[in-house]
Amino acid sequence: MSDFSRGWRASALMKTRLPVVLIAAGLALSATTSLSFAQKGKTISAVMHSDLRVIDPIITTAYITRNHGYMVYDTLLAMDSSFKVQPQMASWKISDDKLTYTFTLRDGLKWHDGKPVTAEDCVASLKRWGQRDGMGQKLMDFVGSLDATDDKTITLKLKEPYGLVLESIGKPSSVVPFMMPKRIAETPADKAIAEQIGSGPFKFIPSEFQPGVKVAYEKNKDYVPRSEPPSWTSGGKVVKVDRVEWITMPDAQTQVNSLLSGDIDFLENPSFDLLPALTGDKNIKVEVLNKLGFQTLGRMNFLHPPFDNVKVRRAAFLAMSQKPVLDALIGNPQYYKMCGAVFGCGTPLATEAGGETLVKGDGMAEAKKELAASGYDGTPVVVMAPGDVVTLKAQPIVAAQLLRDAGFKVEVQATDWQTVVTRRASQKPPKEGGWNMFFTNWVAADILNPVGNASISGRGKAGGWFGWFDDPKMEELRDKFARSTSPDEQKKLAADIQKIAYDQVAYIPLGQYTIPNAWRNQITGVLDGPVPVFWNVEKK
Repeated sequence: MSDFSRGWRASALMKTRLPVVLIAAGLALSATTSLSFAQKGKTISAVMHSDLRVIDPIITTAYITRNHGYMVYDTLLAMDSSFKVQPQMASWKISDDKLTYTFTLRDGLKWHDGKPVTAEDCVASLKRWGQRDGMGQKLMDFVGSLDATDDKTITLKLKEPYGLVLESIGKPSSVVPFMMPKRIAETPADKAIAEQIGSGPFKFIPSEFQPGVKVAYEKNKDYVPRSEPPSWTSGGKVVKVDRVEWITMPDAQTQVNSLLSGDIDFLENPSFDLLPALTGDKNIKVEVLNKLGFQTLGRMNFLHPPFDNVKVRRAAFLAMSQKPVLDALIGNPQYYKMCGAVFGCGTPLATEAGGETLVKGDGMAEAKKELAASGYDGTPVVVMAPGDVVTLKAQPIVAAQLLRDAGFKVEVQATDWQTVVTRRASQKPPKEGGWNMFFTNWVAADILNPVGNASISGRGKAGGWFGWFDDPKMEELRDKFARSTSPDEQKKLAADIQKIAYDQVAYIPLGQYTIPNAWRNQITGVLDGPVPVFWNVEKK
């Protein structure tokens, strides 16, 4: 057991045993002390896939920050398990000409500071989100005006019909359009918000936030859930516990031991190597909650050498192979599949054209030729390699070796994921704290179409995703896709977009996988979906 785990466990046991020790010693607990223990009530202790440091869910696509967002904030619309957008904070009406969308806030909505939620708050929130999120940016390209008509009415008017209005506002994953009070939402989109005040089912407890140690949430007793059954991020968000605590435990073995011993209740991403210990215990339930799974990928920085040269990018692309990455990342073929589809295999827009060498792993010889002809001058490729997240440790190590095999000089810089989340936003050269390549994962819900898939955005520095791929032709085709209402035309446009993405190496898809979650049997009501949520969950 690590020093951190030993200390944390001892602290937890002290908290549990303290009342007994005092009673045994004949000491009476004061009314204040008794009240503090009573108030704690039922607490779910969870170890998530990453430590939480960035807590503004609009300025990053990091999933741990998105997960935090769902604890604290609510959304106007939400998506159910059938990919259908449902009302959440608001209902809507669409004009006959498809140019005006009117959203009406439901009754009973309050911010955590007790003030009522207003349409002005939501307009400000949508505008800030629309500056950061790829799907939001595209929506705002088509918006003529967005106003609060009265305290409960939001009116969105389009310059021309746009078929993804509801899908954009109801998107379930990064970056989610979470609603915030106007005074917070008016924070510049490139600056982190100073307060965590939402209207969601839990309240953030600032005094207990210890990055690298713990983050805590308490039940929002003023939250009025919808009456519908919960489904994905939609429906009734009924909180059935008093508190949720996310405990930071970087070591995979410590995580599993803590779940087996009952020191924690929920483990988001157990190590694949250690799954047998969990599946063999009758007190533990192991299940894949995100049935659609993830796409893992490599992303280059287009601003600096060597990947500002498309010929060098293509050489790196040809060097990549999905199988060694997936073998190192997952190991068990039951949980992964090789896939050359930018929009995910098994989806309506899936095509594997252009990704053949990734799937077959036969591009190394061509990669060496391409690199030799590219003018590559030996500039080191700085690869950020986080070692604290199970699902992000393997990719940079395997990819770095493949790049070396092709003839690249590679510098792997060991770090943690939250440092990557912060550092990847830097546009400085690698020698000044920047980077050349990082690896991450998208849930399938984030890559299903050309508007939602941030990795193919061609906006460059003008709002593009980290790496800042700049391609006007890509943006032209994404606009056409957004305007199209024909499934056949959309499929053709998606294929054309994928061709550009591979030709220009917008990013490198490295396969798909699912990962099981694990929790103790005393926890019930755990919901499936692309996001781990803690409403509807009971603890015996």
